[in-house]
Amino acid sequence: MRVLMIDDHALFREGIISLLERRGIGITATGDSQEGIEVAMAGEVDVILLDLRMPEISGLELMQKLSDAGNQKPVVMLTTSSETHDLADALRGGAKGYLLKDMEPDALVVALSDIVAGKTVVAPDLTGALASLVQDGDSSNAQTPTSPFSTLTPREAEILCHLAEGQSNKVIARHLDISDGTVKLHVKAILRKLEVHSRVEAAVMAVERRFCQRD
Repeated sequence: MRVLMIDDHALFREGIISLLERRGIGITATGDSQEGIEVAMAGEVDVILLDLRMPEISGLELMQKLSDAGNQKPVVMLTTSSETHDLADALRGGAKGYLLKDMEPDALVVALSDIVAGKTVVAPDLTGALASLVQDGDSSNAQTPTSPFSTLTPREAEILCHLAEGQSNKVIARHLDISDGTVKLHVKAILRKLEVHSRVEAAVMAVERRFCQRD
């Protein structure tokens, strides 16, 4: 795995370089956004880490510039911000990951590997923020006939919204008065129908499309 990191904090860049290189992961790090775009478009990276807030250009703006330049590699926000609106903006802007700078080193490596493998990863500490996004969603982007959610049964749709609120199978089972095994089967069906690999990806999709609405 080869990582490109664009972050204006030199000390943090050096720390991430050391962390990843000790684990056999190649990394190029820069504080210059234009240089970062050039490296990204050279095609020798597998994942791009962006700082959300930089003085000259924000991570969201830089992600858009990368997209405009034709970037196809997954982009991940690595930030100190746990604000719900920042998470929402990043996911809706196309980020495949939203990670926090205080996460454990090994957790960062696992998250990057999962993202390179095609998954969308959100820091576990932000489960509550995901739930808030679901609760604040409006009906403007609700289910349509061509929606990926259109194949879900009513029960699967109900369980997906519980997943998006960060609930475990046991909690969902207790809430719906069904067995853990039944919930597990429904979750498998949801992942298959939405063509995602994890509960987090399904939750993120529900949030991005504002599928779940709460009164």
